[in-house]
Amino acid sequence: MEQYYDNRELSWLKFNERVLEEASDKSVPLCERLMFAAIFQSNLDEFFMVRVGSLYDRTLIDSDEKDNKTNMTCQEQLDAIFKRTEELFTVRDETYKGIMSELEKHGVEQVNFKQLSQEEESYLRVYFTTEIQPLISPQIIDKKHPFPFLKNKEIYAVAHIESKSSVKLAFVPASGAFSRIIFLPGAKNRFMLVEELIIHYMPLIFENYKILDKSLMRITRNADIDMEEALYDHDVDLRDMMSELLKKRKKLSPVRMELSRKLGSEAVTYLCEKLELKQEQIFRLKTPLDLSFVYPLRSRLEESLPLLFYGRADPQRSMEVVREERMIPQIARRDILLSYPFESIKPFLRLLVEAAHDPAVVSIKITLYRVASDSKVVDALIAAAENGKDVLVLVELRARFDEENNIGWSQRLERAGCNVIYGPESIKVHSKLLLITRKTSSGKIQYITQIGTGNYNEKTSTLYTDLSLMTANQDIGAEASMVFNALSTNTLVEHTSHLLAAPLCLQNRIIEMIDAEIAAAEKGEEAYIGLKLNSLTDKVLIDKLIEASAKGVKIRMVIRGICCLIAGVKGATENIEITSIVGRYLEHSRIYIFGAGENKKIYISSADFMTRNTIRRVEVAVPIYDPHVRERILHIFDVITSDNVKARQMLPDGTYSHFSVEGEPVDSQAAFIREAYENTTQVIVQTPKKVKPVLVKKPKKTVNK
Repeated sequence: MEQYYDNRELSWLKFNERVLEEASDKSVPLCERLMFAAIFQSNLDEFFMVRVGSLYDRTLIDSDEKDNKTNMTCQEQLDAIFKRTEELFTVRDETYKGIMSELEKHGVEQVNFKQLSQEEESYLRVYFTTEIQPLISPQIIDKKHPFPFLKNKEIYAVAHIESKSSVKLAFVPASGAFSRIIFLPGAKNRFMLVEELIIHYMPLIFENYKILDKSLMRITRNADIDMEEALYDHDVDLRDMMSELLKKRKKLSPVRMELSRKLGSEAVTYLCEKLELKQEQIFRLKTPLDLSFVYPLRSRLEESLPLLFYGRADPQRSMEVVREERMIPQIARRDILLSYPFESIKPFLRLLVEAAHDPAVVSIKITLYRVASDSKVVDALIAAAENGKDVLVLVELRARFDEENNIGWSQRLERAGCNVIYGPESIKVHSKLLLITRKTSSGKIQYITQIGTGNYNEKTSTLYTDLSLMTANQDIGAEASMVFNALSTNTLVEHTSHLLAAPLCLQNRIIEMIDAEIAAAEKGEEAYIGLKLNSLTDKVLIDKLIEASAKGVKIRMVIRGICCLIAGVKGATENIEITSIVGRYLEHSRIYIFGAGENKKIYISSADFMTRNTIRRVEVAVPIYDPHVRERILHIFDVITSDNVKARQMLPDGTYSHFSVEGEPVDSQAAFIREAYENTTQVIVQTPKKVKPVLVKKPKKTVNK
């Protein structure tokens, strides 16, 4: 395949490498660096569970299947993934070691038994025998005792025990009804992980056996459950079917084994045989196998060591919202855009609560993909149903790793009197769409529509960058109503004039807009495309962007994660510039811009340019018509593309490099935090004047190669 395509899986590993780079960035506060190391690991866990699991399944079905961009077979992709993962683990080990070494200067120390005083060792021995040993369930595996089921991502202490006849292993689960972090007495933040305590005292647990060698062990299981086959059984309720599939997921085949110490070849061979793993699927780490302990450790340290964390940056009051006035009249006057996490989600929650109690509101319809554990959104919907409103809630039961939560929410909403639906068969509903229908005193129907780039989740609204548009545009409301009618009747929207609605009315419309820019370039006119996405994998759109670049269209893309298009290749993608921003917040908003003049088309959307989004899901992109909101979004895009601190630029060989800053450094997320705080101090009037945003000068950028 041509040199301007990249493999999806290897591109994702490049993204996670950028996350790991934040863990070694000296400009990032020390405890935040530790958090990035933990995020790198949790990202990689999910990658192996989903993507590696899927590739593994496909090798069993069709060994000759090839990636449509790089022509790699599934096995070739797996081999490349395992090799690159091994390299990244080496970097992570060194990064973690460096972070912990620096933390020691602040009194935070993860200790091992070589570092303990006699008193501390005595304390831990007593702690083990009284607090841990009564709660563990050790097992010896031999010909008479079956190999245990090892839970996904759980840590086990495993020992190779001397045996004359065959391999004999001993297992001890290292999790249970006890804390994972054990803080030593006296020293405030000196700690040991419980799995290290358990493996140290394995001779006490198996005192009648000689232990040849021992290690901590963790396996990752395939989580790629196949919903399609189950959906063919039309007599089975989707919610019941999903509950059964979730039980199945827990028992799928292992795809990776991690070890903390060296086990003898005989024991490793035995484990591989029992778990059906190959040697290349075994990874040996010098760091804790699971870094999730970092999250409770963070909670302990935030108050005592605040300088090791990012400074406080609370979501601010939106400059566009009058606090003392109800939301619907404000939205009726003008479109309102919220920019998370810099601005608070509270105005949106106010809208929902007010709608729940508004006598003029006839119905509330919403799509839920992921919600917070203590969801005020769900509370408002329940209140609306209890107040006699017609409440339609599409709950996406197939939202990966949120299936169980969403099953619970669907049951609670149903009990409250909401009409709960699940959407079309075989197509996930990923759109972020709310429609409030009112009947005014004059008898007219009024739509209030909210369309966003992120989930209706109060927690992630403080962690992810997202955009949320609230509008009283009746044309947009009418098409949102079409989307909900289609969802309710198990059909798909086939034509729209305003919204872009996947799977039938998004990819084709984007192609039309790219073609319009190609036509402009061929006439010698200025032609431009600006895109902010999480991922770019749709080959149809990639090929169209390559065509546009070759015809002279200037294309500027900010793509956080996977990008299967390589920019800057002469004769093909030389008019395309791609950057990726990894910073304090997860970049999650999607912005589409087509055109260079005043008539440019601007959208915000829930859809990335991935095949699964463009033609296999229900997604919605909304056009931005309000002049003030258009100006804001263009400003946001301008600041993001000016970032030379947290942005990395893709080079023509597919690698990424930080910019060398010449002139003013621009951290786009820091700039938006500053804007939000400055805008909060401005007086809001009933018809607000345009507020001049913080100016960001376009700095010169050169790339470190």
